[in-house]
Amino acid sequence: MSETTNADLYAPIPHARTADEVVARIERLILDGVLRDGDRLPGERDLARRLDVSRPILREALKVLETRGLLVSQHGGGTFVADIIGQVFSQPLIDLISRHGQARQDYLEYRRALEGMTAALAAERATADDRAHLATLIAQMRAAHAVDDYERELEADIAFHNAIGESAHNMVLLHTMRACYRLLSEGILLNRRMVFAAPGAHDALLSQHEAILDGILAGDPGRARQAAEAHIDFIIEAARAADRAGDRARVSQLRRLHRGDDATDSNGKA
Repeated sequence: MSETTNADLYAPIPHARTADEVVARIERLILDGVLRDGDRLPGERDLARRLDVSRPILREALKVLETRGLLVSQHGGGTFVADIIGQVFSQPLIDLISRHGQARQDYLEYRRALEGMTAALAAERATADDRAHLATLIAQMRAAHAVDDYERELEADIAFHNAIGESAHNMVLLHTMRACYRLLSEGILLNRRMVFAAPGAHDALLSQHEAILDGILAGDPGRARQAAEAHIDFIIEAARAADRAGDRARVSQLRRLHRGDDATDSNGKA
């Protein structure tokens, strides 16, 4: 969990210094995706000073936010932004779809539509800061790619897609994308390493991410959408190919077991 200390986030409340104003400020920071789950708020004395409100007013506001499930307090450990993203997909739903193979294809179909729209909006709305952040993440992907550091490249991959969600400047899309990528980062619906292992996939995936960035930097919504959809189309086909290969391996193993063969070749050698 990270501590959020940027003073600009907690600039003084300019108008009526009430608990409602403080609640509105914190809620907006969470809704805009500025404050993320696990972020630690400044201590009570410091936060009251920054917001220019009394400590009783701040305590009242924090209590409201806790009641709404947006903040959690740890005794002696501070106040943190609650994990609200995971609630977009309930745990029973996650467990249900993870048990059924068709769910992965449905998840990718859903992502295709979502990512195409998000990339198009990012091309229209990304600020200079957004574009610089996206370019930095692609640079990190290239650096990891050059030394075959798959884990670091995959981390930058997810960060890049999340950053596109931020660049679209649509609150609902932002939180939906974060929930979507949490499932991906935890390997619940798709094993990303499986996609990386497909022939030629490693280089192709980097090129696809670069194409999405190019569309966004060019301010071309159609180009960005097309690049994002092509990226998901590639992943869909790679997942299908992996499933086919897995089925073939499973059937071959069952046939071998049925024949009573051991792990030897035709010459009797192991």
